[in-house]
Parts: sequence; structure tokens; C-alpha cells
Amino acid sequence: MNDPDFDLAAYYPIFVFLVILIGFAITVMIVAHTIGPIKNTLKKQVPYESGMDPIGDARQRFDIKFYLVAIMFLVFDVELLFLYPWAVVAYQTEPGTTTPMIPIALKTHVFFASCRSSVCYSSPTSMIGRRACSNGASAS
Repeated sequence: MNDPDFDLAAYYPIFVFLVILIGFAITVMIVAHTIGPIKNTLKKQVPYESGMDPIGDARQRFDIKFYLVAIMFLVFDVELLFLYPWAVVAYQTEPGTTTPMIPIALKTHVFFASCRSSVCYSSPTSMIGRRACSNGASAS
């Protein structure tokens, strides 16, 4: 095949930019640390929890819905990671022809069926109180 030869000299500007960037970041941190105000008070040593005073035990019970929302977010986040490579492969054709190797409708069906099965697996009832894997009747 006609692969161009690898030329490291083409990457020198990127390496120089990276060195300048790291040097600037380290310099700014050192300068801020040396000339910045240093006043340790008791109020600064208290843990900061999103604007709320840290009172009580940190180990409280949470409703299961919060965990289900987190799982659903992870499921769809990972599925979106696979969406781009899937879209690239979906339009590949057989060598020398214009017909796709696997029909695009079949690929689309398989992809969205896997999305639907992950929703069904993660929760028997969805977050809005409807069954995730049935005809949409309200759950009692």
C-alpha cells in the first residue's frame, strides 16, 4: 500500500505547544501559591458541602429512584459511545459495489432493540411510573 512515511518533525509544533502549555500551568500555580494570601482560620478548615452546613451523619439513606436514575444515565451514556462507531459501520458497502453488507434497517433494529433491552433490564418500572417493557399501562 502507499502509506506515507512517518515524519516526527511534523509533530514538533505540537510538542512545543504542549511544553509551553504545561510550563504556563505550573508557573501560574507556583506564582499563585507564593504571592497569594495565606490566612488559615477555623472557618476555612470546615468541610464545605454544597453550601449546606455539615451537620448530622453523612451516611443517610437515599430513595432507590436516585440509583435508578444514575444507572439509566450510565446505560444511555455507554450506548451513545457505541452510536458513532455503529453509524460508521452501518453505511459500509461490499468492496466494489454500492449495496450495503447488512441492510441498514436490520442494523437499526438491532441497535435500538439493545437500547430497549437495557431499559427493561435496568428497571421493571421506569422513573415516570409506567412499565418499561409493556404496552405502557400505568403501574399500580
